[in-house]
Amino acid sequence: MNILALIPARMGSSRFPGKPMAPILGKPMIGHVFERVARSPLLTMTAVATCDEEIFEYIESIGGKAVMTADTYERASDRCAEALLKLESDNSIRFDIVVMVQGDEPMTHHEMIAEAVQPMLDDLSIRVVNLLGEIKDPTEFKNPNCIKVVHDLNFNAMYFSREPIPTRCKVDVVPMGKQVCIIPFRRDLLLEYTRLAPTPLEIVESVDMMRLLENGIQVRMVPTQYPSFAVDIPSDLAKVENLMKSVSD
Repeated sequence: MNILALIPARMGSSRFPGKPMAPILGKPMIGHVFERVARSPLLTMTAVATCDEEIFEYIESIGGKAVMTADTYERASDRCAEALLKLESDNSIRFDIVVMVQGDEPMTHHEMIAEAVQPMLDDLSIRVVNLLGEIKDPTEFKNPNCIKVVHDLNFNAMYFSREPIPTRCKVDVVPMGKQVCIIPFRRDLLLEYTRLAPTPLEIVESVDMMRLLENGIQVRMVPTQYPSFAVDIPSDLAKVENLMKSVSD
């Protein structure tokens, strides 16, 4: 199979303007993500999808591949769909699976790509996967920047929320899971995503996957063995730097 990894990144984050180029351990965050993802032997190609020349030029300067997209997208999945079609046209190739890795996941381990993709290689009925991380800190559970998820007994997502789910009102110990934004799509599903209108709960939660769930499309959750912490706001940088010093990539 031809497998493409796409890393959507833009400078205009409302919570953290310029986030992709923020330095972590002396390197722009987007550089960490690109280099870590590109180490996966499963991938045919790795590229950054961006609407900003600064990001494009940086990735090109380190020998990476970047593709310019429109600056009008609300959802990273829509940006990746445009980049997919451009890369296929420019390289005369058709990809089977597109792995979206958010540009604010600098702790990505290359083996996380295999964790997410392998279930799709084993089971052709799985159309999209999200990695599932464990929340151990109640502060993170309450943080609206952390996307929580609950799933059924077959590990299909039931709901994604920025609120703490499931409730802890009646018992103190509940499963606390979070979305880790390493998300492989079947090619055709990613393109189908762009043809679906934004949905009410997608807009309320500001979570791409809700568009799929609200249209009856299953999202398979796959637990990851690797720790991960996304950078959402400037104060996250110091925490991630300390974690990256202590965790092997």
